Amino acid sequence: MPVRNKFKLGLLAFLVSVSLTGCGLDGDDGVPGETGAQGPQGEQGEAGNDGADGTDASIGIAMEVVARAFLGNQTAAEIIQYHAQTNTIYATNGNTNTIAIIPAANVSSTPMTDPIGTTNLVPSALSLPADINGVELGSVTSIAVSGNLMAVAVPANVKTDNGFVLFYDGLDSSTPAFLDAVEVGALPDMVTFTPDGAKVLVANEGEPSSDYTVDPQGSVTVINILANGEPEETGTTVGFSGFNTSEQALMEQGMMFPNPAGRTINGVTISTTVAQDLEPEYITATNDTAYISLQENNGLAVIDLEELTVQVMGLGAKSWDRLNIDIQEDGAVSFGQYTGLYGVYQPDTLAHFSWKGATFLLTANEGDAREYFFEVADEAACTAAGGMDFDEDDGCLAYTDEVKVEDLVAEPNSPLAMLQANGEADDLRVTDAMGDADGDGEYDAAYTYGARSFTIWDQNGLVVYDSGDDFERITASVHGAQFNNGDDENEGDSRSENKGPEPEALTVGQVGDRTYAFVGTERMGGILVYDVTNPYDVQFAEYVINRNLTEGLTADDVIGDLAPESLVFVSAEDSPSGEALLIVGNEVSGTVTVWQINQL
Repeated sequence: MPVRNKFKLGLLAFLVSVSLTGCGLDGDDGVPGETGAQGPQGEQGEAGNDGADGTDASIGIAMEVVARAFLGNQTAAEIIQYHAQTNTIYATNGNTNTIAIIPAANVSSTPMTDPIGTTNLVPSALSLPADINGVELGSVTSIAVSGNLMAVAVPANVKTDNGFVLFYDGLDSSTPAFLDAVEVGALPDMVTFTPDGAKVLVANEGEPSSDYTVDPQGSVTVINILANGEPEETGTTVGFSGFNTSEQALMEQGMMFPNPAGRTINGVTISTTVAQDLEPEYITATNDTAYISLQENNGLAVIDLEELTVQVMGLGAKSWDRLNIDIQEDGAVSFGQYTGLYGVYQPDTLAHFSWKGATFLLTANEGDAREYFFEVADEAACTAAGGMDFDEDDGCLAYTDEVKVEDLVAEPNSPLAMLQANGEADDLRVTDAMGDADGDGEYDAAYTYGARSFTIWDQNGLVVYDSGDDFERITASVHGAQFNNGDDENEGDSRSENKGPEPEALTVGQVGDRTYAFVGTERMGGILVYDVTNPYDVQFAEYVINRNLTEGLTADDVIGDLAPESLVFVSAEDSPSGEALLIVGNEVSGTVTVWQINQL
């Protein structure tokens, strides 16, 4: 199967109509006539009708917290959804393996006086089954809502086995009832509906076992919703085996395939195909096309939902030689620009919007390393099993691609050699899966995880806009040395050597006549907002955070919203208050927060 560097087949066509008027040669000007007498003044006519309201200019927005719920424990509220017909928020709770049901019909436009320490929404819980057809289930990973249906993604307790999507109806009466279960691929990590509700799409991540000896294929399952509103009994799973001979071509596009192929672990010689290595992370879709992030591989897949054909493309990397980045955890804002240092996009959440009839894709460029530990009795047992390293807490390290810049062997006189000579980047975490193009063990550059930004891509896979170094510069300006904080303890500048603010959550929505992108930073906890109405003229619009950053406090001290994992935009038409809303699922704090969006 050919590898094509496009999001979608097809060309944009623009039709320009030109009207031509025929004319002859000008003749000589005639002699002007005399001015005639002024006629009598007529009566004043009636006043005309009022003109139509003008379109909204890009004059910005402001946001404030109007509602908040706590799910009863931390590390919950990872994925949220909103049911507009009943003004109900749904949120996953992996700790209790339940779905939180949060009535929001009474949400008003009045800001909360203490949005960090108080809540005003009360959730109830929907318990999920412990098994399906005798298969023990793991913890819920994702939910999606459309019309009267809710789809819930749940992996098997043995994550390398096939998981399930559970379907519930009855949302219109706010009493979800189990309807059916459809088997999907291994480790279903994200589920979504197409905008018309006709299909459910599931990203089956297919992660390997903890010792990497069992590695299922990553895939996407497509489940049709029938005319009676029920899912079909069996979905269609789309895999990537057609790319097993295209690894080198995909690497040339900027993808990477970090794995322990060739090593022997627990008596098994590891052999990994492209189809096994690709791990679908997130899906955004139109009615006919699905876009899938392949985060650990730094790629994107595009599936034609009619033909069920798939394309895969690499995203490449961005250079930090002319952008500011803090790569030192020294308790201060320490920006630098570094030749020989690149950021690998590795997006998590995707979203899309339309401009001039064309689809544009947005990516939250979080970054992610692979790291797998398995249980052993002691260090000797780890060594005997073929592990890379032993840790008292985590166990035996089967594989990771994460190293520090100082650990890379630099090619003499290369940009990496100069970067290492500087010394500032020594402790920055980077991947060893890129930078050694000829495979001789010597690296010419360092590639760090994520791009600390969000990016807009066109349908040809080209970058239209990237927020560059905005996220760190803005948060450093607002918070000083408290920027690049962790997500469970207040320690300023504690993430600079490891992906920085980590943009993870992303959504788009229209307020007035303007289209905005909302980007949540997992570690810092703040949300950055950009006007993307015209993708070629993007403007920063707002930054908000609901967190007490007092040094030394932890999540146990109730310091606000921590680790925004998912964002849902609610239009003014669907909002209980009549104002546009942004609903945020904060995983570490276990809170769901409702922000009102006010156009200035």
